[in-house]
Amino acid sequence: MKKNLKLQINGTWKEFSIEPGTLLLDLLRTAGYQGVKDGCREGECGACTVHIDGRPINSCTLFALQADGRSITTIEGLGNPDHPHPIQEAFVETGAVQCGFCIPGKIMSVKALLDRNPDPDEHQIREALSGNLCRCTGYVKQIEAVKLAARRIREKKGDHHE
Repeated sequence: MKKNLKLQINGTWKEFSIEPGTLLLDLLRTAGYQGVKDGCREGECGACTVHIDGRPINSCTLFALQADGRSITTIEGLGNPDHPHPIQEAFVETGAVQCGFCIPGKIMSVKALLDRNPDPDEHQIREALSGNLCRCTGYVKQIEAVKLAARRIREKKGDHHE
């Protein structure tokens, strides 16, 4: 028997009627949020990372009904081609993107890191990225991208310390 739920996705409230066992990953992809990638379905690769109430969560490990009434942000909610988020810009500018499959999840993890720590050191960056696997670029350029994005976000807020 289908269940009803209401989610705030990227700032807009939406209602759904779903089967009780539906994963949040599947609900989001069916609803058109294709930036949420279907990688491992075991919570190991991070490709499906979204924010729930500001915290990064692997959407493949959560039933959609567990998110009822909560706020979800996907990569589509951060920026768009005309107005990308500084993290998205930094990943492109530093060459931290190759095939792009893992990048939405990585950017969501980085966003959570920078929200709680606007000036992370390399160890903290590596820790934040540790739940997101990448087979193409390695991690050096991605760490550079996070440092660049952090600096730009701090500068935009008027905090110029290094």
